[in-house]
Amino acid sequence: MSTETPRPLPKTLVQAVLRQFTDAAKVCKDLYLVMIPIIIGIKVLEELDLIQYAAWPLTPIMELVGLPAEMGLVWAFSIISNLYSGIIVYAALAPDLPTLSVAQITVLTTMMLVAHNILVECRITKLAGVSFLGQAVIRILGAAVFGLVMHLLFTHFDLLQEPSAMLFTPSPQVETWWGWALGEIRNLAMVFVIIFSLLLIMKILKRLRITDLLVFLLTPVLRLLGIGKSAATVTVIGLALGLTYGGGLIVHEVRQGNVDQRDLFPSLTLMGLSHALIEDTLLMLLLGAHLIGVLWLRLALSLIAVALFTHIILRIWPHKPKPLPSIQPNEPDTPKDPEDPGNQP
Repeated sequence: MSTETPRPLPKTLVQAVLRQFTDAAKVCKDLYLVMIPIIIGIKVLEELDLIQYAAWPLTPIMELVGLPAEMGLVWAFSIISNLYSGIIVYAALAPDLPTLSVAQITVLTTMMLVAHNILVECRITKLAGVSFLGQAVIRILGAAVFGLVMHLLFTHFDLLQEPSAMLFTPSPQVETWWGWALGEIRNLAMVFVIIFSLLLIMKILKRLRITDLLVFLLTPVLRLLGIGKSAATVTVIGLALGLTYGGGLIVHEVRQGNVDQRDLFPSLTLMGLSHALIEDTLLMLLLGAHLIGVLWLRLALSLIAVALFTHIILRIWPHKPKPLPSIQPNEPDTPKDPEDPGNQP
């Protein structure tokens, strides 16, 4: 009985995978330099119980959108920390408050979805050359405006006024600093795995010309938003999976010279207002929110907001993105791919 030796992988395939691995490491290095200090700082603020003071300025906004003042604390934890922190705070406050209507919880969760984890996510957009402060203001102000519009719509048409019901109640986690650190390390490792996988997938999609089809189908909508073809794919990824991954990819694509810098502001602004449309939306539905608000109205209002920014505001106040250092194709650690049409002589 003869035994066949396994055929080695093609050299070009191995080179392509290694190149994507190297690119993923470069992207994640930049992300980690931003994320790790902020994650530690937020943990310290939570341990010192200082985040509650950020809720005071939000009380007038809560009244404006028809929510109890206590919900400002929920939104404050979401803005400074993340959605899960906001959910835990809401679960802790809910038993002592009158039951929110479906309309109210939809307004609250939509505001949380638009403006959360601002310190980390807006720092990631800054890596791409877009203003940290500008993106933070747009997301917080956008969340307030979206909440007000939904509140007025639901109230005027008497929609979703029945009591809401949480489908689950998260239990507060009592953990040590060591346990918290291990959890964050796992999260950071998962960021690398996802970035590496996305880079590989994008490479495959480009080879199969699927990205060309996707860009062709999305071009009419994206053109209205001021987003060119070069940023179409990464914008869709950010909308579907989240700003950390979409922002990381767009930084990589800009440094490779594949994305026009004029597309950065509308692309990252759209991703900021509406991202992780699948995972985060499902999470808010578990709190009793309605799909029409947390998905469809949020997405529609985000598209309208970005269109207004690109066609009105940017004509009055042009945005000039900061240039990023480009990655030269002939650098030793990024070998040319002989099968890439762009590298053919």
